[in-house]
Amino acid sequence: MTLVPRRRLLLVHAHPDDETLATGGTIARYAAEADTSVTVVTCTLGEQGEVIPPELALLAPDESDQLGGYRIGELAGACAALGVRDHRFLGGVGRWRDSGMALAGHGVRAATPEHLHPRAFARPESFAEQVDALVAVLDEVRPQVVVTYAADGGYGHPDHVRAHEITVAAVARVPAKLYFSVIARSTLDAGLATLATATGLPFRLPVPDELPSVPDKAISARVDVSGQRRARIAAMRAHATQIALWDSGDVIALAMSNLVAQPLLDVEEYVAADDAGGPAKDLIEDLFADAGAGDGSGDGDE
Repeated sequence: MTLVPRRRLLLVHAHPDDETLATGGTIARYAAEADTSVTVVTCTLGEQGEVIPPELALLAPDESDQLGGYRIGELAGACAALGVRDHRFLGGVGRWRDSGMALAGHGVRAATPEHLHPRAFARPESFAEQVDALVAVLDEVRPQVVVTYAADGGYGHPDHVRAHEITVAAVARVPAKLYFSVIARSTLDAGLATLATATGLPFRLPVPDELPSVPDKAISARVDVSGQRRARIAAMRAHATQIALWDSGDVIALAMSNLVAQPLLDVEEYVAADDAGGPAKDLIEDLFADAGAGDGSGDGDE
């Protein structure tokens, strides 16, 4: 009999690079722990992403439209850096396409584009099939903890919003402790204050409230990922089409194609689904603390 790891974490992300940007430290921390498994589910290939390096510009959707295939390789490199041994594309490789986004007002906030590709992940008629596909993964893995985005997808991207919606629906059918990845306002502000003192920063600093964050009181869990900095940087470098990095000693900044500076933070923060909309419970530092992880006995294959 092969026993299932005692603690099982599953993360649902919309595009390649989201796993690293939002939860890379958490993934690396738990993937390195004995008797803990980490499964990453990616919902699209990120075909509609913008390309940062000029030498790779022809991969873009309005050129050769080969970005999705290229990002499969980037994601594999990032997963290797983070220690992920179980990665899956929801519904299979290329089942749903990156929906793209439209800009929506202030800052980096996004909205659903007017026209969606026939295979776009955000298409309304695809919802039930997507939930069923995720339920099948949950049934197999049986995680005690599931992580995805908050209801607004962090910044409104339609694929992030859809990932949230299908994860909530799937966990209702296969129960687990559900967390939403967020950044507390004070955490973001402290990181940006450090970047503001850096000399030679090649990215522009965001204006107030340009980057999304949530009130500090909303935070349910704060995971220390300072020990995973090297793995996170390696994973970000693997996503070279999407992430630009700059460092000056201990100060590290990253940026997307908009070249707005974001700090590399040493904590990753979460809101528990059962805390959302109300005051948070006592802050925890281990996502499994309230998840009732079992010993794995009786699980597994003969």
